[in-house]
Amino acid sequence: MMRAPDFRYHAARSVKDAARALKDGGPDAMLIAGGTDLVPNMKRRQQTPALVIGIRHLRELRRIRNGSGLTIGGAVRLSEVAADRRVLRHYPALARAAGLVATPQIRNLGTLGGNLCLDTRCTYYNQTYEWRQAINFCMKAPGSNGGHACTSPDGTSICWVATSSPRCWAVSSTDTAPALLALGARITLVSSDGERDIPLEELYADDGMAYLTKSADEILTAIYLPPADGALRSTYWKLRRRGSFDFPVLGVAAAVRFGAGGVVEGARVVLGAVASRPILVPESASLVGQPLTDEAIEAFAGEASGHATPLDNTDLYYAWRKKMVRQYVAGALRELQTAR
Repeated sequence: MMRAPDFRYHAARSVKDAARALKDGGPDAMLIAGGTDLVPNMKRRQQTPALVIGIRHLRELRRIRNGSGLTIGGAVRLSEVAADRRVLRHYPALARAAGLVATPQIRNLGTLGGNLCLDTRCTYYNQTYEWRQAINFCMKAPGSNGGHACTSPDGTSICWVATSSPRCWAVSSTDTAPALLALGARITLVSSDGERDIPLEELYADDGMAYLTKSADEILTAIYLPPADGALRSTYWKLRRRGSFDFPVLGVAAAVRFGAGGVVEGARVVLGAVASRPILVPESASLVGQPLTDEAIEAFAGEASGHATPLDNTDLYYAWRKKMVRQYVAGALRELQTAR
């Protein structure tokens, strides 16, 4: 049985209290809400915080509020997001993405904010300590208790996915981030120094280790979705080996706003699990100003697949995963095409 290392636990009394504790604890402090990502990582000694700060019980993070759009607290459970009637009606891509995460038991624990900040994954990283020790670790998770990451002849740490690369290629595996990016979401980050509001796409960096741009002492407290009317259609498609539990090896989220005559007035397509961050396909703008025809869908799907760079770092063969990008993008758009 794997056991987590010793740690101190602080049940935060408020978001401000959590932010102060996070700042005072420095690099040895981490937040926990559902714990479905952090706890397994602690047991595998990938993350070993000395201080764990609980925020799951904070009511201010557990609300879904109406307004100009919809605001969802960072500690709202994934099962609650998937079942909320407002999300189901106006933002079906998010409802589907949240409902496809792992299993019912995990969705009843895991939170939306936690899924957005999900640790990147890799075949060489998500293993037991002993397994990783046998290959002399990797640059993302050096050994503890005196162990060191495997190094190349010039002394640099090695990424086993691309041994000559200076960076880590662990992959983003969040389901909800692509859906929220397609829907144009913004987030609120709170620290002991104040708060800031940013577009969700600015949260992510294309690096398997430094995959989040937020400061270590910032807390993702809320997700804001802009108003959606009947003209907006959205969906999320997920590729994985099994029909439940597994992380995505490809996620495709699409949101399209239709105008008179079926002409596209706005479109955002996002790829997940094919890089160290979700990819907002820049050619999405090319769909605007014309009907969403079969020809337009096929042309766009080909362009979108060019942005996918899956590597040998997750389940299934990476070349086949890249081919499936085109199929899944086309399938998601055809679903929206026929749903009007």
